[in-house]
Amino acid sequence: MSNEIRKLRPISVWNKFADLNAVPRPSKKEERVIAFMKDFGASLGLEVIEDSVGNVIIKKPASVGMEDRKPIVMQSHLDMVHQKNNGTNFDFLTQGIEMYIEGDWVKANGTTLGADNGLGVATIMAVLESKDILHPAIEALFTIDEETGMTGAMGLKEGLLNGDILLNLDTEEDNEIGVGCAGGIDVTAERNYKQELTPETKIGYLIVVNGLQGGHSGMDIHKGFGNANKIMNRILFDGSENYGLRIADFEGGSLRNAIPRESRAFVAIDSVHESEFLHDLGELIKSIKLEFKIIEPGLFISLTKTDTPKLIMDLGIQQGLTRALYAAWNGVYRMSPEIEGLVETSNNIARVVVKDGHIKICCLTRSSVESTKVDLAMTLRSTFELIDCEVTMSGNYPGWAPNMDSSILKVLKSLYESMYNEKPHVAACHAGLECGILGTNYPEMEMISFGPNIKGAHSPDERVQISSVNKFWGFLLEILKNIPKA
Repeated sequence: MSNEIRKLRPISVWNKFADLNAVPRPSKKEERVIAFMKDFGASLGLEVIEDSVGNVIIKKPASVGMEDRKPIVMQSHLDMVHQKNNGTNFDFLTQGIEMYIEGDWVKANGTTLGADNGLGVATIMAVLESKDILHPAIEALFTIDEETGMTGAMGLKEGLLNGDILLNLDTEEDNEIGVGCAGGIDVTAERNYKQELTPETKIGYLIVVNGLQGGHSGMDIHKGFGNANKIMNRILFDGSENYGLRIADFEGGSLRNAIPRESRAFVAIDSVHESEFLHDLGELIKSIKLEFKIIEPGLFISLTKTDTPKLIMDLGIQQGLTRALYAAWNGVYRMSPEIEGLVETSNNIARVVVKDGHIKICCLTRSSVESTKVDLAMTLRSTFELIDCEVTMSGNYPGWAPNMDSSILKVLKSLYESMYNEKPHVAACHAGLECGILGTNYPEMEMISFGPNIKGAHSPDERVQISSVNKFWGFLLEILKNIPKA
């Protein structure tokens, strides 16, 4: 990690971010970062609480002269998305993130950076450690497992927090004030299938789709990025229809909230059709790359001859699978009719695994409207049940309904306009912030979300803008000084 990052301004924030990024913190395996945060709070002599699910709360009294202000909750999540480039040698369970500076940006060496939501965590740590920042009474809430289920927010009990206002530091545009977000639900389809011996007349090929941008399956879903699972399925369908292609195994995607960047399939084709298969598939690949030439210039699709697989899928089930994946909705389902430019409902076919006689397809459906979320989830369920999959729905979490009349929104809008001589972008987002969940047990708490410029979240292209972090920090300090009186 470059020591130059510790010299960036604001120094307190960047140093805390560097400290945090030295601690492995995968979702559902946050033991080390929980201990790190508890030790940090204890080192400051502050009250530290770990709740029943692993969330950490650190309480700091109001600074002198701010005792009459409304108490606040400052909130960010401890876990980060783990994605790395193909060929990057990195172990997220044991290594700290390797960061470097490129122009006005901080990036990671072939992996996700963890700015989502590590910059928010580091910022709160800097406020807790400070001795000269004016602020009301603070309850710093560090939640776990935001990226793979939001179980930290879901498990937070009522009565633990006393704040009147929650500042969520998990927005990724520094001119945006978040006032709402989408809810989500995981739709998972599974079934077993029969395998059969591969005929001697067939030969083996490995098909690989990679080089896609990937990205956040909520914030980036409207950008038209390629989904490696959908692209691979086009190839498999075409080969199956025309050249006797049979699937031995097929695996693509990784995390539910990341647009799949890579997919691979081990297949067998009729040897007598090899030359025609290679020619026609080459033409299909050209067509796909032409479709994506602007948005996905790095798309790469390769075919490599291999040993013939010993076992292949039952043909009838294979035909059903490729048709179901063709029919399954991926991308934007509906735009909001109320908020211009906001994706209301979408789905990400996040992961497909076809191996050793078992099919598993994982989707994340998002929507700011509960009924439309259910409608799309049922569309997916019906599609997969037509091929006799067992479909389960889990991890259901609510959206966050905007409150355009909240007192904290008025404070942030006024401060932003006076500091930057322009109006902020007040918006709901098509991502799953924890505010909606936290609001179920704290319905009277006013909530707002903001943060620095972070690009490429949930992908190895993730980066955070240095100048934007400085802007975000200055904005936060003014907010803390201007929290309304109780």
